[in-house]
This record gives sequence, C-alpha cells and structure tokens, in this order.
Amino acid sequence: MMGFRLNFVPMIFAAVLAAMVGGGASAQTLNFGSGDSDQPIEIFADNGIEWQQENLIFLARGNARAVRGPVTIFADELRAYYREKPDGGTDIWRLDASGKVRIKTASETAYGDSAVYQVKNGILVLSGAKVRLVAGRDEITADKQLEYWENKRMAVARGNAFAVREDKRIKADVLASYFRADKNGENKLYRVDAFDSVKIVTQNNTATADRAVYNVESGIATLTGSVKLVRGKNVLTGCSAEVNLNNGISKIFSCPTTPGTVRKRAQGVLRLNKKTLK
Repeated sequence: MMGFRLNFVPMIFAAVLAAMVGGGASAQTLNFGSGDSDQPIEIFADNGIEWQQENLIFLARGNARAVRGPVTIFADELRAYYREKPDGGTDIWRLDASGKVRIKTASETAYGDSAVYQVKNGILVLSGAKVRLVAGRDEITADKQLEYWENKRMAVARGNAFAVREDKRIKADVLASYFRADKNGENKLYRVDAFDSVKIVTQNNTATADRAVYNVESGIATLTGSVKLVRGKNVLTGCSAEVNLNNGISKIFSCPTTPGTVRKRAQGVLRLNKKTLK
C-alpha cells in the first residue's frame, strides 16, 4: 500500500511527520530547530518587517517567508518571538505563521491556514479547514490539524484524517505516522497507527475497525475492535483481522475466550453470483 516517503518529515510531519536522523547524511526536516544551532533564520516580506523591541517580536507582513537551511515557511504574516542572549545575540523560541501557510523542502510541502513552531520543544502544529502534506505520490490530510513531534519522529493528523497513495487509503479520526531515516539519510514512513472510525480502502476491499496498525514495509494492516471486511456483497466480521494490502489476502479472527463467557466467533456472509436461466 502506501510506501510513504516523507523526507521532510520527520515533520511532524516535519516530520507530521519524523524520521530523520540516522546514518551519515543528515535528513531534511521541516524543523527550524534542527541542524546547526548557529544557522540563521532569514525573514523576508513585501510590506516590510516590524521590529517590536519592547515585545521582543519580529513581525513580517505581505508574502512573508522565513528560511533556515533547506526549509522555507511562506505565509501572509509571520511573527518571530525571540529572547536576548547574554552575548548580545538573539534566540528565536517561537515562530507563528498565518494566512496561506506553506512549508516546503526539496521533497515535501505542507499546507494550512496557520502554523505554530515551538523551537525548544521541536513541535510544529499546522491548523486549518484542510491541512495537507504532499510528498511524492503520498498525501496526508486532516480537517483540524497536523502536528510534527521532532523528538519522537512522529506526525499526527487529527480530524477526518487520510493517508493516501494511489488507490489505497487509510482513514481515521486520528492518524499517527512514524518515520526513520534510511542509509541515505532520507526519511521513510514505516508505521501508521489509526484510532477511531478506522477505514481502509483498496481497489477491491474495504475494512473497518476501531483501531489499526499498518506496517508499511510488510504491507500488513492489523485491525482490532468491531472488525468488518467487505468485498462486493461478501462480508466477514470478527474481533481482529490481518489485511495484506500488497497481495489482497485477508484473515479474520474470533474473539479470545474468557472464563464464563460464550466465545464470539468470526463469521461471514458469502453471496454467490446467480446464473441467468435461458
């Protein structure tokens, strides 16, 4: 199914999404706090930059953008909050973006109505009516927000969240995506956890459950809680299931037995095609 490749994420994505560090080459990340700590953040704006020294804020308006290494944040307005250092320098501890927010690296782009990046904690939160991360053939969307937890190398999509690649989709109220860097230092998604109102759709099958764990490398999704597998008019139900999104093979299992209770078995309804008599 989805061999999600999100170099920009360990973004929360920035990993939303997260896999970043590993091996020799350093992976790209949406995180302004990663990399060389002395690397500056450059801020540009069509309508100028306001320096509020009393409030310790830089305010950039009009086609504003902030650049640090391979990461660029675009927005209608940017607010950079800073602290003064003993050596006379400045330390930006938070960056807010609002209006047509776009966060971009060479391989991935994230979109939202607003974003807040907490530099010290390494947390980036994108919010909006439809937040979106696009990385090659892979796309993650949500109706509320996308979070990127740099230290955990994890991205979280909340609210009618989708992870999509070609004709395969995972939907849930919440999707947590985990990343790690390959030998080339590129971020790759290796696991997706789906919580509440889970629905997995491929070209021929639909599976629903309360929770699912998808192993990207093996292509196997493990579903638990009120599991239902549907293919055409055929329906299988049970307490848990394994669905191989690579070869289409599905296994459904009965509920485990407990003392004093009747075991709830897996069951199915298979409908045969009727032949038309002449």
